[in-house]
Amino acid sequence: MTATPTDRRDPPPYLWAAGTGIVVFLVYLATLAPTTAFWDTSEYIAAAYVLGIPHPPGNPLFTVLAHVWGALPIAEFYAVRINLFAAFTSAASAALLFLVADRWMRDVIPLRWARLAAAFAGILVGALTWTVWNQSTVNEKVYTVSMLSTSMVLWLGVHWADDVPGQHRDRWLVLIGYILTLSSTNHMMGVLAAPAVAIYVLFTEPSLLLKPWALWLGVMVGLAVSGKWTALVDGPATDRFVIGLILAGLTAYTVWRDSAEFRRPMLYLAVMSAVVGISLNYLFLPIRAAQFPPINEGEPVTWTALLEVLNRAQYGKPSVTYRQADFVSQLGNYIQYLGWQFARDWGNVGSRAAMALFTLLGLTGAAALWQRDRRAFWASTTLIVTLTLALVFYLNFKYGFSYPVPPEKGQVLREVRERDYFFVVSFGALGLWVAVGMGALMQSVAEMLRGRASQRTAYLMATPILLLALIPVFGNRVTASRANETLARDFARDMLESVEPYGILVTAGDNDTFPLWYAQEVEGIRPDVTIANLSLMNTRWHLQQLRRRETPTFDPSKAAPIWKDWTGPKPTEPVLALSPQELNELPEAQLLPPNSGVKFGDLQVAFGRDTLMLSDIITVFLIRDNIGKRPIYFAWSSGGFADQLLNLTPYLGTEGLVRKLNTKLLEPGGPIAINRGLGYLNLDRTRALLFGTYNFGAATQLRPRGWVDRPSQSILSLYSVIYGTTAASFRAAGDSVTAARADSVARAVEANLK
Repeated sequence: MTATPTDRRDPPPYLWAAGTGIVVFLVYLATLAPTTAFWDTSEYIAAAYVLGIPHPPGNPLFTVLAHVWGALPIAEFYAVRINLFAAFTSAASAALLFLVADRWMRDVIPLRWARLAAAFAGILVGALTWTVWNQSTVNEKVYTVSMLSTSMVLWLGVHWADDVPGQHRDRWLVLIGYILTLSSTNHMMGVLAAPAVAIYVLFTEPSLLLKPWALWLGVMVGLAVSGKWTALVDGPATDRFVIGLILAGLTAYTVWRDSAEFRRPMLYLAVMSAVVGISLNYLFLPIRAAQFPPINEGEPVTWTALLEVLNRAQYGKPSVTYRQADFVSQLGNYIQYLGWQFARDWGNVGSRAAMALFTLLGLTGAAALWQRDRRAFWASTTLIVTLTLALVFYLNFKYGFSYPVPPEKGQVLREVRERDYFFVVSFGALGLWVAVGMGALMQSVAEMLRGRASQRTAYLMATPILLLALIPVFGNRVTASRANETLARDFARDMLESVEPYGILVTAGDNDTFPLWYAQEVEGIRPDVTIANLSLMNTRWHLQQLRRRETPTFDPSKAAPIWKDWTGPKPTEPVLALSPQELNELPEAQLLPPNSGVKFGDLQVAFGRDTLMLSDIITVFLIRDNIGKRPIYFAWSSGGFADQLLNLTPYLGTEGLVRKLNTKLLEPGGPIAINRGLGYLNLDRTRALLFGTYNFGAATQLRPRGWVDRPSQSILSLYSVIYGTTAASFRAAGDSVTAARADSVARAVEANLK
């Protein structure tokens, strides 16, 4: 049964939807992160602060929205404000999904209050699934904005179908087209509700597909969100021909159908909705990049660089026709993530039982829609299939970080971290089916009690079913929460304060770099330190930014006590002496004769392999241009890079979380000791850092379920290694008190490494 628009004149329950959003927001607020976190959180918070450009595809919509939100005086700390932005957008998404759930249940539950209660319960389940909850308490990426735009498009599609046919209703579709293209400038995930809206059009007004303005809307939105329109500028001849043929055919069809269409505003509104919606990508990114903000990944100042950013060329991901893992395993990885969603705190057995329960509830809801509202059934099924099967196929991930691969497959390539956040919209949208499923069960109980109780009493007796919505509340409350977690921010401060003023710090990847960017740009912690990231030093834009960077003046009053009395000149030369042209002309890789090396004064660099990558070459130039002029450090998070590639072990002295490159060979004596795990160790500097500078309490605080995000556990374990390993050296030097304290810290950290 499918209702016509005139059957649905009851106003949507906007107040109930707002109430649902407020309840969800309060849950997020109670578990909100007090500062930044690992992975991309720090990069995106800092990008919002400086109105910069995060990693490809640049996400200009997020940057602009978060920058404006961050200016609101709603919290003392900027990171909290942006975390509140994530909580708000996610809660607003829940409110919109509530409206959809209520509409879909109009033919399932006739009693309004019971329907609203079931909608609230189901949407609460979706909002408190583990990944949705976890992503909503800290602004890790752009996905809560994508959830909001997806929910908005879905609700507008449902609302459009209930409106009276005519120009007023048609404008809803134009608005949907605008939101789809605009949301694609945040992330492509925002367009995933489009197929469900198309189903609504097919079931409600299929003749619309023959109207020129609607065809122009669809084509323009498709060209905009896919980026295929750029082929008209400099694409392959085949692409230009195909796109030109489509546009010419559409023009001819419009003339044939009704030439007066070109004089009507709807056609131009349709075209402009896509043009204006996508404009952020092609206006904001190059304009802002040309102003060289502190965070300017990809530096899209040219047309070619812009397309490389938008197309994510930096990552070199293969076509979907080349599977990075077999599709069955990719689906299995999704099911693994689904198993985390409803009761992750309860272990494998409890979480799997909860997954089975809510999967059954969701399928019950789908069956109820099949019986009562075929249009809603096909729209919801299309949405779920798009967010699961189609998305798994399109994303084409390697084997999951923790996915159990059968031994017969041998060694396989894995993702560097868990990718459950890519499916965050699917987990939230499952709440729609769960809501309908709960409503269908309530209706079944009421039907069973017909004749023995009034309708109201019957539904009241069925309401305990809704208590199932509390399972995610209690099953995820520990591990989904980010409250009191400050390690990323404190690690960044500890790492930066380990470096002498005006020093260069070589880091390895996201988790030992992005928090440092946040600390410098947002909190003003040690901006005098130049951060050189080994991964990014394989890109030309990062090299140009290193050379271009003007070193801020060191302010002893804002630094750690260890540097309060420091005096020294401020370097005036760039950290790289190569010209911009020379940087661009460096090879991607350089083949060397066996046993090659270079010498800078008394410092001997001996290459550990015969091929150097661009980042290796630049590291050598950083040493050449700065040794004896600026302090040079390698973060311990970069592992043995400086030892294995450059054979610099005899020149590296450990000072807390970093290793200082010395101009001459180190020898034991005085404050320098030899440590079995850390090499040469500066006892005095390390003692001052470990117990006079670092906030090791952020690492030692007890986490009831351990460190949940295993891929980033290496940062936490770094504290255990540094404190635990230095204890032996302190003890050997006769400092048993410091040794005991270091051992105590290491044991407390290890208690979290479950």
